[in-house]
Parts: sequence; C-alpha cells; structure tokens
Amino acid sequence: MPTAANPAAALPLTLDLEDFKGDFSFDALFGGLVDELLPEYRGEDDAAPAPPPPPPVLGAAPPVFPAVDELLGLFKHSCKELVDLRRQIDKRLQNLKKEVAVQDAKHRKTLGELEKGVDGLFDSFARLDSRISSVGQTAAKIGDHLQSAESQRETASQTIDLIKYLMEFNSTPGDLMELSPLFSDDSRVAEAASIAQKLRSFAEEDVGRHGVSSAVGSANASRGLEVAVANLQEYCNELENRLLARFDAASQRRELSTMAECAKILSQFNRGTSAMQHYVAIRPMFIDVEIMNTDIQVVLGDEGLQADCDSIADGLSTLYKEIADTVRKEAATITAVFPSPNEVMAILVQRVLEQRVTTILDRIIVKPSLASLPPLEGGLLQYLRILAVAYDKTKELAKDLQSIGCGDLDIEGLTESIYVAHKDEYTEFEQASLRQLFQSKMAELRAEAKQQSESTGSIGRAKG
Repeated sequence: MPTAANPAAALPLTLDLEDFKGDFSFDALFGGLVDELLPEYRGEDDAAPAPPPPPPVLGAAPPVFPAVDELLGLFKHSCKELVDLRRQIDKRLQNLKKEVAVQDAKHRKTLGELEKGVDGLFDSFARLDSRISSVGQTAAKIGDHLQSAESQRETASQTIDLIKYLMEFNSTPGDLMELSPLFSDDSRVAEAASIAQKLRSFAEEDVGRHGVSSAVGSANASRGLEVAVANLQEYCNELENRLLARFDAASQRRELSTMAECAKILSQFNRGTSAMQHYVAIRPMFIDVEIMNTDIQVVLGDEGLQADCDSIADGLSTLYKEIADTVRKEAATITAVFPSPNEVMAILVQRVLEQRVTTILDRIIVKPSLASLPPLEGGLLQYLRILAVAYDKTKELAKDLQSIGCGDLDIEGLTESIYVAHKDEYTEFEQASLRQLFQSKMAELRAEAKQQSESTGSIGRAKG
C-alpha cells in the first residue's frame, strides 16, 4: 500500500493495453482501480469487513473521506500510466505508418512493373494477332491458288475424258458398239447423258464454225466431227428412248422417285420437252375411248342431241368438275416428278382444252347453215342457247384450271379461240333467229286477227 507521504510510490502498474481491447467499459476499469481502496464498492458477497477506524488524534477533527489521499495518488499514477500507454501507442502507430509506407512503395513499384509487363504483353498479343492475320491472308491466298489449280486440274481431266469419248464417237457412222462402258451402264445414265450433251454441243459448234467452204484440212476435220455428231445424235435418241421407256414403266407402278430421276435426266434433252409431252400424251383422259364416250353420255344423257339446254348445262357442270379434279390430281404428280412443273401444267391444260373440251363441244354444238336455216324451235334458237351455255361453262372451267396452275399459258386466249368459228358468224345467226322470231310472232298475230274477224262475222250473221 502507498504511504501517506507518497501513496502511489509502491503501486504496481495497474493499466495495460489489453484493458482497452474488446468491449471496453469505463465503469469496469474504474471499479478495478478503486476496488482495493473502496471495498464498500465491492459486491455484497465478497465484501471484506471494514478495518477499524484509526484512533482519533487529540486536538484534530476526524477526516471526512479517509481514502482520498490514496485515491489521488492512484489517479495520478493512472494518469501517468495512460500517458505512457498513449506514447507507446503513438510509437507503434508511427512504426506501423513507416511499415505501411514501405509496403505501399513496394506495392506501387510492383504494380508499375506489372503495368509495364501487361503493356508488353498486349504489344506481344498485337504483334501475334498481326502475324496470325498475315499468315491467315497468306493461307487464304494459297488456298485460292490451290483451289484454282484444283479447278484447272479437274477441267483438264474432264477435257481429256471428253476428248477420249469424242474419239470413240468419231468412228464408223452408226457404230456404237465400241463405246466405253459408261454409255451402256444403266446405273450411270445421268452421267452419260450429261457427257453426251456436252460432246454433241461441242461437235455441232465446231462443224458450224468451219462450214462447208473450209480448207481441205479443216474439211477433213469437220467430216470427222460430222461423224461424231451423227453418232452422238443417234446415241442421244437411243438413250432418250430408254429413259422414256423406264419413265413409262415407273409411271404404271406409280414410282414417283424413279419418274423424277428419269425426268431430271431427260431435262438435258431439249429441256425435257419430249418427256413433258410424252407424259401428257399418255394420260388416260386423252387415249381412253371409254372416257371419251363417258363424256358424251354425261353431257347429253340418254336423249342425245335432243337434250334441252338445262340438261346440257347440268351435264357440262358435272363433266367440267370431273376434268378439274383430274387436272388437280395430275398437278400433284407433276409437281413431285418434273423439274419444271409449270411448263408441264401448261402443256396439260392446253391439251385438255384443245382435245377433251373441244371434242365434247363439237358433239353438242352443231352449227346450222345460214343458207338453209332450220326451224326456229329445236333448230337455230336451240343452237344459240347451247352455244351460250357452253361458252359460260367453259369460261368457268378455264378459271378453275388457272387457279390450279397452267404456267405461262394464255388460257383466256385459248378459251376464246375454241369458239372463234362460232363467234365469227354469231351476229348473222342471232339476226336470223330474231327474224324467225319476228315472223313467227307476226304469223301468230295474223292468225289471232283472222280468228277474231271470223268470230265477229259469225255473230253479225246470227243477229241478222
């Protein structure tokens, strides 16, 4: 315990930096300092018995707060310790600042070096990218050259093959027995057709270029190519016939894939015109006699040419609907088979109008003679009525066929051309019909007038 003269001299160090860490409480710190000197501040359980008061000094008043000197000494000592602690902390802060400054300088230096390294790396990447781009351009040029060289090589190889094949065709006229297997292999028909067309085009162009009045050497060469042209034409005709036969067989079996393959190959021969026309020509509605007879029966019925206009109109509507349905079904097949379906549809629709429709119209529209007019009823007037009905129904059929598809065919013009023979003299027939109607009506009126006159005379005689 400190003495009365220097109460804090004997006190140990009472404060430490650890006292201020964590959850610092001033009340706890203060209680820890004065706990020994002021036991009455302790808890009730651990409070020690108060020491006996000192004996009173004679002639002096007792002190009001006996521990005041000890507390002052303790507080002064604590202030000194706090000052020392602050100095220690300031010193440590200075040391930490120096260390932080040193580390910061090192980091700044390192960052600067890293930035330089990154800049250098970017420069390296830029040079590498430029190099890669240059190499890529060079590779592309090399690739173009290689592709060009390969194309030239293929062209040269194909030219050599074409010359070899041309020499085979440039043999004895009509001799096709010594040709390469390519030209007789059914599995390579498409390739053979392509090569044959190229050879024929080349040979025909060469023969046409040299002409008849060429020099002797050129004339001999042309005669040789003329042999090749003849043999190539014969081979192409034979190949075309083979393909058409295969096309017909596939058509009967409804093998659309085989039909399409043949049609594609045949398109190399005159743009496939023969295949298109052949397909249309073998349609049942153009070659089946029973279908043609059925058409007449549908339109005229059992009455034949004595059928009235209403019956004929109903029959034409039924027949034309059946024709439109048939063309619609054929359009689906044509689209699946032919490379140029619009051209085939134009041929088909034209054939329908020119053959099937014209055939039935020729049977039901019988044009009378102006020189010897038939009677009005069942004759001239019937002809005009049937003509009007047939014309309207045929126009409706043309619209239906156009909606289905007819390529570039001028279907309106074709429809009008069917009736040209009737339209040219239509005015004369209509005038003749009107004259007949007028004469018939006048005869009726005269008969009525005569009958009335006779009736009036009879009444007068009866009155007399």
